[in-house]
Amino acid sequence: MGILENAFPEYVVFSQLDKAINWARENSISYLTMDLACCGVEMAQVAGGRFDIERFGAVAQVSPRHADLMIVAGTITYKMASRIRQLYEQMPHPRYVLSMGSCSNCGGMFSWEYSYSAVSGVDKLIPVDVFVPGCPPRPEALLHGLITLQRRIAGQRVLVRDELSVVRGANGNP
Repeated sequence: MGILENAFPEYVVFSQLDKAINWARENSISYLTMDLACCGVEMAQVAGGRFDIERFGAVAQVSPRHADLMIVAGTITYKMASRIRQLYEQMPHPRYVLSMGSCSNCGGMFSWEYSYSAVSGVDKLIPVDVFVPGCPPRPEALLHGLITLQRRIAGQRVLVRDELSVVRGANGNP
C-alpha cells in the first residue's frame, strides 16, 4: 500500500512524483552508528575531511527517531542484540540497515557457527539492506555501500496503487 492510495483519480501518473520523493530520500540520509568493535575506527574516518560522507548527503544522528539508516559495525553480542532490535524498531519508516565488517555480517572470527556470546550476523536480528565485507572494511568500502543503498532507494516505488482498483476502475466496475 502506498501513501496516496485512493486520494487521486486513476488517470494520475505517479512516476514523476516517485522520482522526486526518491531523489529527496536518497540525497538526505540520516544515519545512526552502532560502533561495536574495531570497525568503528574505520567508520570514524568516513566522517573526517579525507573521505567526507556528508558530500553524499549522509549526516550522523544521535537519536534513532531521526535516523533513516542504521550502520552496524562490529561484533554483536547476545546482550547487545536486544538493544539493536529496540533501536531499529524506534526508527521511522522507511528505514534501512547497512552491515559493516565481517563480525556484523556473519559473526567473524568470534562466531564460527554457534557461539556462546556472539550473534552470527545482524541479519538474524533485523533485515539488512546492504552488506559491506572486510575485517575491518576500508572507508571507501563503506562509501560504496552507501552509494549502493542510494541506488536502491532511487529505484523504489513510493506511491503504489492497489492493483485491483486499477483493473476494476475507480467505481469498482470493470
